[in-house]
Parts: sequence; C-alpha cells; structure tokens
Amino acid sequence: MTQRIVLPRLGTGTAWRDSARVCLAMNLHPNDVRWSDTAEDSSLFDAAPDAPPAVHDQAKVPKAFVSLAQSVVWHTDADRFDRLYAALYRIRSTPTLIRDRADPAIAQLRKMEKAVHRCQHKMKAFVRFREIGDPTAPRRSFAAWFEPTHNTMEPTADFFAKRFADMDWRIVTPSVSAIFEGGKLCFALDLPRPDFPEDANEKLWTTYFCNIFNPARLKVNAMTSEMPKKYWKNLPEAASIPHLIAGAPARARAMADAAPTLPPVRTARVQRAAADFDTAWKGPGDALGAALSACTRCPLHATATQAVAGCGPDTARLMIVGEQPGDQEDLTGRPFSGPAGKVLDGAFAQAGVDREGVYLTNAVKHFKHVVRGKRRIHQSPDRTEIEHCRFWLDAEIRRIQPKIIVAMGATAAMALTGDRRDILKRRGHLETGLCGRPVLITVHPSHILRTPDKAKQNELRKMLVGDLSGAHAISLTETAV
Repeated sequence: MTQRIVLPRLGTGTAWRDSARVCLAMNLHPNDVRWSDTAEDSSLFDAAPDAPPAVHDQAKVPKAFVSLAQSVVWHTDADRFDRLYAALYRIRSTPTLIRDRADPAIAQLRKMEKAVHRCQHKMKAFVRFREIGDPTAPRRSFAAWFEPTHNTMEPTADFFAKRFADMDWRIVTPSVSAIFEGGKLCFALDLPRPDFPEDANEKLWTTYFCNIFNPARLKVNAMTSEMPKKYWKNLPEAASIPHLIAGAPARARAMADAAPTLPPVRTARVQRAAADFDTAWKGPGDALGAALSACTRCPLHATATQAVAGCGPDTARLMIVGEQPGDQEDLTGRPFSGPAGKVLDGAFAQAGVDREGVYLTNAVKHFKHVVRGKRRIHQSPDRTEIEHCRFWLDAEIRRIQPKIIVAMGATAAMALTGDRRDILKRRGHLETGLCGRPVLITVHPSHILRTPDKAKQNELRKMLVGDLSGAHAISLTETAV
C-alpha cells in the first residue's frame, strides 16, 4: 500500500527533510511513497501514514544534495518532492551520483534549482513597495504585491528582513505572504491583494527611470529576458517602457548628431606617435619638480624612494650631469649628497668651482638597485631607462640653457651624446651633445671610489679636477665655443 505524506505549505523545506529521513529509516522505496502539499490530493490506493519510527542512525548524504533540496522544494512542479526523494534514495548508496550532471534525474533537479534561484533574484529586483501607514510614525509601514513563478516568498523573506529592518512591511503573493512588524517576521496564507493608495514617489521614480534609459544600448530581447513582461503590471516604471522602446531609434540618432566630432582614427594614431617623439617635458619651469615626482615612464619609480630632480640656480652657466641618485640621494632627494658628492666637492675646491653656482643633476632620476640583506646595491641603468629619463634631462637643459655641460661617466655620456663607449679616451675633449650644446666628458666620482689602487685613484682625481677646471673656464667666456 502506498504511503502518503502531505507537507504543509509553510515550513515546507524543513517538513520534507524530516519526512524524508523517516522514509529512509523505514527503507521505503520511492514507488511506495506519495508526496503532496495539498490535503485534498489523494488516491484510491493511499494509506494513512504510519507512526514515524525513532530515527537513531540518520543517513548521511552529500552537502551538495542538501543544498539542492533546500531550493528544489520551493519549485511549483507537483512532482518535486517525489523527484527529490527518488534521488535521495539512490544517493544514499551512491553518494557520487550528485556530481553526475549526465544523470537525467539529477540534471532535471539542477534545472529546477536554477529556476528557483532565478525566481528569487527576480523577486529581489522587482518588488516595489508602497507606503500604507502614517509617514510620521516611529516605524513607517509599506506593502507590496508580487506574483512569483515559484514558491519563493518564504526562502527569500530573510533578505528583505535584513535590508528593511527599520520599517514594517508586508509582501503579499497569491499564495504565501511575508509580514514584518516590530522587527519580527511571520508568514500568512492566501491574503488578498492590498488596496494600495496613490504614491507620489512613483512619479519621481518613473522620471528617474526614463532619464537613465539609454536608447543607444537598447536590446529588447535582453531587456525582456532580465525583466519578463509578467512582472510589468506591478512595476510603476513599466508603463513607460513601450514608449521608450518606440522612441529609441530617433533618440539614438539625435544623441549621435549632438555628439562632439571625434578625430579620425588615423589622426589619433599620428598624435600618439608624435607624442612619443617629444624629447622633453614642455610644462612651465616651476612645475618641473612636481611633474618629475609623478613620473612613471619606466619601472624604476616602483622601487625608488623618490625622484631626485636637479638643483642649482636657473642662471647657471655650468651643468654637471652624473649617472643616477645613489642610496643617500634617494633618501635625501638631493643630487650628489652621498660619498660621490664628497669626492665631487673636493674636486670643485681644487678646480676653483663654486658648487652653489653650478647646476647639478643626473641622467636618470630614480635610484636603480638590488636589495641584498639590509643593503641596497647600485645597478647601472640600461639604455631604455636612460632614454626614458632623457625626457626630463632635456627639459632641465632647456630651462637652464648652460654654456657647457660636463658628462660624468658612461651613463651621462650616453644620455647627452648617444654614446657610452671609451670614456677615458674621450675625457677632456669637447663634443657636441644631442641637445646641440658643448659636452665635456669626464670620469664619475663613484668610479674613483671604486678603484682599489691608491695611485690610480689619485690619477683619476687629477683628471676630474682638470676637466672641471677647463669646463669652468669655458663657462666664464662670452664667446660661443
């Protein structure tokens, strides 16, 4: 004889789960159980349910099935409970069946689960409240009418309770209605549709909806898929949708005609290419420091503490260009403030050059290094980094307009002349730089510090002093070199 189980319309999920446990404990085959949520739905061969046995050893099923069942029980398919119990009966002995998407029964349950989730999403999106209580009351009161495709009011009510916890509300559906009053949620069956008063806010909402409607992006099929027409009758803005759709082509053409004229694609490419050939920053001189601080033209900015700009008077006739900031310069933000700077200061003193009258800078503005333990070890800039930073060096040269530039070391020589080779052979000689100004190449003070042989150090120091003295003399002349 078929065992008949009638589930309540409220608390259906919990009731089905408890009843299914009892049926499994009784080892009832799916063919011997007939499920229903309507007491009048009976059959000639139905029998009154037996008294449920005490369930001591509950059957263990995968969590995936529990999650699936918690959604499918709210579907409107009359056979949903039978389908779930049939699957549960099989999964009890074959737990991996829940992952078999090719199994027809599991595939159908997944399809029903998806439909319930979609219905819950539509409820969250398309419920429209109207105020039914006194607006001046401590807790304002609202009501809404909604017609869901499935029995999703009960499992979705917690969403509204959390979102609208500071007001009283009720969402009435043709079957189950949710009522939230005084912070407590309850449910009722078969309530009539509320008699809603006029709501002035609906006009404001409809005006907003019409103004954000973009006719150029209208896709009717996609819109009706996301906002099915069955919901339109309960949406205040829906009355405007047919008019908006009908007028979309004309509005889109008007928007296109009113749009600003854009340059041809080819022109944009030419403009971008031309910008790449800019050799110097072209902003006002007093804004150069701020612009350099924001530089991201090469990856060095990511690891350095700061960009180190040049310093010295704008009227300097002698410019000294080194390689890049060192560890101390990276921290202080001033060029030649570390050990190499002390060597340069000594050379200035011997050459009779006043440091305060010289413009000091570097070919590369960020400190390139590698971290080893607690130390930051200097690394020489490569060609790409030098070329990127020439953008700033050329801007400094244009602003200062020095009489002569001293390039100390291979990196500076590369930035100013395009050639970093044979520094010792070229030192002491004037060359014409890429900027069109005379460039005198000499050794870098850090090269002197790295030379272990004392005699060689003294020789290099004399070279530096002699080159600085000669450059200083040229900077004082009034005739062109």
